[in-house]
Amino acid sequence: MKRKKEKKFKNCEVPPGQKKQKNSAAGKIKLKSILIAAVVTAVVLALTFYFTLFAINVQSAGFWAAVIGGTILFLAVKAIAYFSLSITSRDIQQSEREYQNYKNTKQFVIPGVIILAAAVIAILGSPMFHAGKYSSILKVEDSVFEEDLAETLNTDSIALMDTYSAQMLGDREIGSLSNVVSQYNVASDYTQIDANKAPLKVAPLEYAGFFKWINNRSDGIPGYVTVDPVSMSADYKEAAEGMKYVPSAYLGQDLARHIRMHYPTAVFGNLHFEIDEEGNPYYIATVYKKTVFLFGGKTVKGAIIVDPVDGSSQYYDAADVPNWVDVVYDGDLLCEQYNWYGKLQNGFINSVIGKKGCKRVTMYTTDEETDQNDAVPLSDYGYVAKDGDIWIYTGITSVNGDSSNIGFIMANERTGETHYYEIAGADEKSAMSAAEGEVQEKGYQASFPSLINVDGEPTYIMVLKDASGLVKLYAAVNVEQYNLVTTASTQEECIQKYRNLIGTGEAVQEEDKKEEPSKQPVEAEGSKTITIADIKLIDIDGNTYIYIITGEKEIFRQKVSENENLLFLEKGDKITVSYSGKEMVSYTPSK
Repeated sequence: MKRKKEKKFKNCEVPPGQKKQKNSAAGKIKLKSILIAAVVTAVVLALTFYFTLFAINVQSAGFWAAVIGGTILFLAVKAIAYFSLSITSRDIQQSEREYQNYKNTKQFVIPGVIILAAAVIAILGSPMFHAGKYSSILKVEDSVFEEDLAETLNTDSIALMDTYSAQMLGDREIGSLSNVVSQYNVASDYTQIDANKAPLKVAPLEYAGFFKWINNRSDGIPGYVTVDPVSMSADYKEAAEGMKYVPSAYLGQDLARHIRMHYPTAVFGNLHFEIDEEGNPYYIATVYKKTVFLFGGKTVKGAIIVDPVDGSSQYYDAADVPNWVDVVYDGDLLCEQYNWYGKLQNGFINSVIGKKGCKRVTMYTTDEETDQNDAVPLSDYGYVAKDGDIWIYTGITSVNGDSSNIGFIMANERTGETHYYEIAGADEKSAMSAAEGEVQEKGYQASFPSLINVDGEPTYIMVLKDASGLVKLYAAVNVEQYNLVTTASTQEECIQKYRNLIGTGEAVQEEDKKEEPSKQPVEAEGSKTITIADIKLIDIDGNTYIYIITGEKEIFRQKVSENENLLFLEKGDKITVSYSGKEMVSYTPSK
């Protein structure tokens, strides 16, 4: 018999049976590595979700960060697991491991593609391509100031207190309660609300650290603080039951985490404290949506109201939010949306190059002592209590403008309703400087003003505080002529003096004109060397005055007709002035 010839294999070849066995082993290792990677990735993503609280929503940047990070983690763990399992298997040759590792390495292109796609979507959704959509998000109605804002007949509705002053009063009130101050602090974020047709600032107590929460978590937060911005008084209110679900709690009682677990897909923010008309405490979270592609055109979708006592919550669409809620559209969002409206109405290119008709809310830098270009610009706004709601107001200026406004907006923080008033005048910071200039020898600082209607005249009213933050005076400044300034120790007296000023100012000025030929020269009370930070020319009844503002926020003025050389002064000039009060008697250049 002939013997069957055995098939010979080259050294580099693997017999079919052995190759099939090796492929089977490789498949098992691959499946195990995928399972290991999936478990590790799932655990890490679950922990990431629990601690970072990203929304499971394609409009959330945190969601895409988790997707990209999870993809990279999965591929990395899969490759490491496959390599480790392959080493322990004697049936897998080194060449096959290297080939598989190469294939795994190529898979890392996937997260790069996701990142690139997200970047492209973000660019396509920018104002560059959708200026019209951005400019139409906020609906702005032209209104008449005197008709829209009732005349100020009393001071009960004027909120002049800034957050820092509220913090001082709140801390002082809690400091007198020994059983409370040892375990809790007053939250630093005060919310401006309208309580029964009167302005009020409210802030909850918060746990004074992790161990204070451990000791008191079963009882919860006992109460909150209210600060009356009119009477400048604070009061501690004890809640009927302890508030357990609060921002200062930890783990499951952390308020943001509690909301996220009940609303995993909601993109929420602006989490703040309010009380209803009966004084019951609630937390409000604004829910947002993007109206341009995935990431652009942020606006309000609705609000989540949480009872911090038992954790119960309810979502409302923006149009259905209860009337007692005061803040759904926060001031920063409203200012951002108005800037889209003001800058992009005539297209994106015009907003960058021509800037024809472009306007924005008044902006200030974080560095208030200098005008450095690297300072971060911020929008600033005040509050007005009107019709049971809180409205923010801020000046509107040309994007190429200086320290003057071309108008104002008032925006309802509950509904987003926005009104524009075409009133030219000084911006808020210039008015604050004018008020400080009235008492510059005392060194008082003005708070951000409120806007009121006094006998049909748009008027800034503000407080002047000393170095310790105590309110010393009130000041009223005319918006259109910010040289019309009055100060007094009470709001009521200040407004009355202001009424007298705008009602009889013209007659007094006419008398001054008649007596001017025989007027004796003003004697200087002092002199100092200053650096000019800004110069304004203002016409008052036919007389042009030059207003010089220093880097220390002092103001000096003089009639141009008394010294025409004043017209040659420029910003940055260093001069020595002789003055009497805020009236400049003379000046000499200083080296």
